[in-house]
Amino acid sequence: MDAEVVSLPPDDGSVAGPEWADDGPGETHHHSRAAHHTAGEHHTADEHHTAGEHDTTGENETRDKSESPEQTQDARELAARFEEEKPGRVLAGPVGVLFTGITVAVGLLTLWQVFFPLAQGSKYYLIFFLAGVLPIVFLAYPSGVRLRRAKADAADADDRRGPTPVDWLLALAALVVCLYPVLPVTIGAGGGGYDAFLDRQGLLDPLDVAFGTGLLLLLLEACRRTTGWILPAVCVLFLGYGYYGGLLPQSWPVAHAGLDFGQLVDAFYNSDSGFYGTPLDVAASYIVLFTIYGAVLNLSGAGRFFVELSAAAFRRSRTAAGRTAVASGFLLGTVSGSGAATTVSIGAVTWPILRRAGYPAERAGGMLAAAGVGAILSPPTLGAAAFIIAEYLGVSYLQVLGWATVPTILYYLGILLSVEIDARRSGVRPVVIDTGSAWRLLARFGYHFLSLFVIIVVLALGASAMRAVVIATVLAAVLSFLDRRHRLTPARLVEALRDGVRGVLAVSAVCAAAGIITATTTKTGLGPQAAALLIDGAQAVSSEPAVVLALTAVLAAVALSLLGLAVPVTASFVIGWVIIGPALLNLGVEAPAAAMFVFYFAVLSEVSPPTALAAVAAAAVTGGRLVPTMWQTLRYALPAYLIPLAFVITPTGLGLLGIGGAGRIVTAGLVSALGVAVLAVAAGGWLPGVGPAGVPERIVGAIAGLVLLWLEPLPMAIGAALAALAVAGVYVRRGAAGHPGRPAVEESVDLGEEREWDGSTRG
Repeated sequence: MDAEVVSLPPDDGSVAGPEWADDGPGETHHHSRAAHHTAGEHHTADEHHTAGEHDTTGENETRDKSESPEQTQDARELAARFEEEKPGRVLAGPVGVLFTGITVAVGLLTLWQVFFPLAQGSKYYLIFFLAGVLPIVFLAYPSGVRLRRAKADAADADDRRGPTPVDWLLALAALVVCLYPVLPVTIGAGGGGYDAFLDRQGLLDPLDVAFGTGLLLLLLEACRRTTGWILPAVCVLFLGYGYYGGLLPQSWPVAHAGLDFGQLVDAFYNSDSGFYGTPLDVAASYIVLFTIYGAVLNLSGAGRFFVELSAAAFRRSRTAAGRTAVASGFLLGTVSGSGAATTVSIGAVTWPILRRAGYPAERAGGMLAAAGVGAILSPPTLGAAAFIIAEYLGVSYLQVLGWATVPTILYYLGILLSVEIDARRSGVRPVVIDTGSAWRLLARFGYHFLSLFVIIVVLALGASAMRAVVIATVLAAVLSFLDRRHRLTPARLVEALRDGVRGVLAVSAVCAAAGIITATTTKTGLGPQAAALLIDGAQAVSSEPAVVLALTAVLAAVALSLLGLAVPVTASFVIGWVIIGPALLNLGVEAPAAAMFVFYFAVLSEVSPPTALAAVAAAAVTGGRLVPTMWQTLRYALPAYLIPLAFVITPTGLGLLGIGGAGRIVTAGLVSALGVAVLAVAAGGWLPGVGPAGVPERIVGAIAGLVLLWLEPLPMAIGAALAALAVAGVYVRRGAAGHPGRPAVEESVDLGEEREWDGSTRG
């Protein structure tokens, strides 16, 4: 049959995908105001293709070619629509110049702090950082509140018109309340500069309380504008608990002595656990640098290179379409902390290939969402919560990367096995991706990997993560001159600084507001009290320590999953760590395992129904039905839900985090890999190389996989025996039914016009 052609978006030097930020997309999507529509209203060129409508007509071929120029725009808008961060304004003219100037100044201050820290300490720096980012939140993000109903077009026009007088007023108020602690002007008993402000800790002047209250309200409004109503509501709930908790019956475990409003504001405004606590310190010291690095790397053409390399590597394999999607997600994940944005980036390019191969829209969407969420779990750039882990536990970021390595391998192993199973069970057609040699592509553009390696090497040499990422950023900028269409000229460097700082606006507001939660928890002792309640619930079922730990871990996993549905990943981790972390630590779980457990389940909110932002984004790309896409995503992401339980409930499980010596690491890794493989077979209903698995074999396989993840000698032996029994059952079924097979028609998919391999073009 004639080969069909699917072209990549033209590589003209523009940014083809979303910038990378954590807990929200980066700047790129802000260039295009997202349309005011829901997932069900987003129409792609493939929208009307259901599971049974994968036609191969010339009309489709023509449409695929014509839609390519729009794919970049779609990716940006979808990233904006389906990330935790709400889309922002397009700022042009004098306001855009002012915005660029402020973001560049904040970026330069951040870089200065890395090599020449301010003598007054990190809190002093955080005051200036927040004074830089909080005011421009009100300029960059519309309020979304209107006194009368307006049509979508009118609302969009209102947002494009620029900041309103109210926005300017809020921005000015934010600047004043943020700078108040350092203003050297005495106002009655207040003011007087930074040292005088610190001296009043615990005895704030009424003026201090007034300014602290102002900052509290402005942070809540900033969170509402960037992430929605839920996180501000959670913060108000904690605030109410701190103020009214003294009125609760003292026999209740969560009751406390009570705090007056001045004490709460003091804890928020003038302590190291409030607004200027660890979460904001992480945003201002690490995340902003990584978002700048992501912007530089993306502007240098790395994103497109990663997708093209994935396509080239698997262009002639039987499951080329699925493998390309998964590999693209993994490679983009190395520099991404954003699940939905990565999903959209890889989906815009690989969905036409998946459709040609015969994947139903829902199954393809699940694969894309699961591969995209892996971005937040993949070294060397994890989500924001990973940097908070390093700060909370007092370890280097390199250690956190080490803890994440084996779970990441197991996660993508599960997805790849599911891809192989789907290809055989569903009769997916093999495709030949018509693109250049992977080795030639790697030889010409493999320099994009160098900055990633530099981060690891510099961290291994003992440097801080901040210095490592700055060095990697400089290297990426220098290497960009090897491709003339992606050279980082001074104007593009300014763009990268602007994009990087804008990408951290939402997470900075979230991190500062998280200080309300951490300070309230610290002042009231809520953490130990909630931990005791969680453990008591498990002990009500059994007194056996191992059972209590397992039940507590399951209850914690459920609680974290529900929490993650409501608030962004960073806030979910902070709340989970201060509330659930103590319960795991009290039961003897090692701190690294407890922290990574909370981290993983905070991240999994991206694929957990009913919100599942990554799955929603994937469904919008493929045009598939939303709920089936979510369930397919869960099937692909299953290892991510189970592996954290494995490294919490048994000491051997620490080997999955690279802790405990080579023997424990190898044992835990191999047994868990077997468990993941068996679970993939049970979920997919097919044993590669053999044939379909019936319901009995799938049930036995599922039990075997779960038992194998209990990394103790007896459960591992039982799990291995059950796995062997399931495999034997599949062989028996195959012998009884005859060798199954489906005729496969090989198709050729072209990823673009032939391009010359010289210094100015790419293939």
